[in-house]
Amino acid sequence: MPLKLELRGITKRFGDLVANDHIDLTVEPGEVHALLGENGAGKSTLMNQLYGLLQPDEGQIVVDDEPKVFRSPRDAIAAGIGMVHQHFMLVPVFTVAENIALGHEEVRGGPLGWLDRRRSRRDVIETSQRYGLPVDPDALIEDLPVGAQQRVEIVKALTRDVDLLILDEPTAVLTPQETEELLTVMRSLTDMGKSIVFITHKLKEVKSIADRITVIRRGKVVGTASPQTSEDELASLMVGRAVNLEVTKAPAEPGRNVLKISGLVVDDDRGTHAVQGLDVVVRAGEVLGIAGVQGNGQEELVEAIMGLRPVRAGTVELDNEDLSGMSTKQILRSGVGYIPEDRSHDGVVKEFTVAENLVLDMYDRAPYGNAFKLNPAKVAESATERIAQFDIRCQGPETAVGTLSGGNQQKVVVAREMSRPLRLFVASQPTRGVDVGSIEFIHGRIIHERDQGTAVLVVSSELDEVVGLADRVAVMYRGRILAVVSPDTPREEIGLLMAGITGGEEESK
Repeated sequence: MPLKLELRGITKRFGDLVANDHIDLTVEPGEVHALLGENGAGKSTLMNQLYGLLQPDEGQIVVDDEPKVFRSPRDAIAAGIGMVHQHFMLVPVFTVAENIALGHEEVRGGPLGWLDRRRSRRDVIETSQRYGLPVDPDALIEDLPVGAQQRVEIVKALTRDVDLLILDEPTAVLTPQETEELLTVMRSLTDMGKSIVFITHKLKEVKSIADRITVIRRGKVVGTASPQTSEDELASLMVGRAVNLEVTKAPAEPGRNVLKISGLVVDDDRGTHAVQGLDVVVRAGEVLGIAGVQGNGQEELVEAIMGLRPVRAGTVELDNEDLSGMSTKQILRSGVGYIPEDRSHDGVVKEFTVAENLVLDMYDRAPYGNAFKLNPAKVAESATERIAQFDIRCQGPETAVGTLSGGNQQKVVVAREMSRPLRLFVASQPTRGVDVGSIEFIHGRIIHERDQGTAVLVVSSELDEVVGLADRVAVMYRGRILAVVSPDTPREEIGLLMAGITGGEEESK
C-alpha cells in the first residue's frame, strides 16, 4: 500500500561534527523525492538513520502518521522501507538467488533443515517479472556488470514488500545507458504506487525524474525546489555560491609529443584483444579526450599505459622512453599522474588515514620518509595543506579515508596525483560520483595542469565532460581510434563515430 514518510527535526552528531541539523522532510506516496547535495552534505547519514543503520540523536521518524524507532534495517523493512546502498551489499561468490535470500532464508525440513533454493529462485523470477527488472537467479554476482548488480539490489528490496525505496547515489558507477534504464525503472515503480527517495548530486537526472527536490548543504535543509528549477539555481543552492557548469579554458598551446602509442595490442581478462593496433599521440600542453561507449577498450588502454596490464604488441613511449615492462611504481615516478576508474579498488586504501593516502606514491622519499620509516610530522603537515587546497571535507588528516563520501575520496586521489611535477596526467572517469562543486574544481585543476605544459589524457563515459575538457577528441570503438576530431564537432557526428559509423558506413565487425 502507498506509504507516507515524515522526518521531523532529525539531528545526528559525530563528536563535534553535526552531520544532520534538525532536518525536516516529507515524502508523499507514489513520488520520487530527490535529496540533492554535495558530497559530505549529510545525505547518506540521514538515510542511514531512516534505514536503521544509525539512530538519530534528536527528532522523529513518522510513517503513515505513526512515530517509529528503527534500531536495525529489519525494523525499517518491517515498516515498508528498503534501501539500495551506493556500495552494493552483495556477496560476490553467491548467486543472485542466494544473495536475495540472505537474511530471509526459506528453510525446508524444520529449523535445522536446508535452504529452499527452488523457492528462492521462484521469488526472484516472480519479483523481477512483476517489476520489469530482468535478472538471472543462477548468475554469480562477481560475473555481473555493475548495472545488473544494482538491479539485483533493487529486486532484493522489492522481495521484502517495501513501499518506499531509498536509492543512495544509484547512478554513481553506471554508464549513461544503464542510468537511462534505471530512471525508467524508477518511474515504473512510482506508477505502481511505490515511493522513492533518490539521493544524488547529478542535476540533469534530478530534473528528469524527480517530482520534488530537497537540497541539503552542510547538514541543513537549505531549500526545496521543483524539477522546473534551472540547473544553475540548483547548483547554487547545493554549493552556496554561483557555480560555473561550463569548462573555462584558453586555447591550448601544444608542444612536443609526450605520450606516443604505436600499434598497441592489449588483451582483456578473457584473453581477447580489447585494444587492437591503436595509435595515438598526446602533446605537452593539451588535453586529449577519449570518447566512446564504455567497454570499447578504454579501461585496458589506460591500464596498459600505467603498467597494470601487459602489452601484447606495440609500444607506449613517454618522451621517447618505452614504458613497456616498467612497473606501475616506476611509471608514476617517471612523472605520470593517474586517476583510476575505480577509486575504491585502485585509488585509495580505505583503512589508511587521509594523510597516509596522500603520500602513497611518495611515502619512502624525502621529506615524507625513507626505505625504513615515515616522518609523521611532515606527512601530517603536507596533508593539512592539501586538505585545505583541495577542499577535502573530513575531520582531519587522521580520518580514515573509508569514512569519507565518494566525492571526497576522489579529491584525495586528485590531491595526491596533482601535488608533484608531472609530464603526463592520465585521468580515467575523473569526476565519477562527484558533485557539481567538486566537478568544477577538478576540471579547473585539469586545465591548470595542461596550462603548466603537462600532457593530459582524459577518458570519460560522459561525452559532455570529454568535449568540455578536450582540445582534441579521439573516438574509440572496438579497441581502435576511429577518428580524432575537434571538440566543436557536432555531438551527432561524435555519437555516430561512437557507434562505429564513419562516413555513413558502419565499421565492419
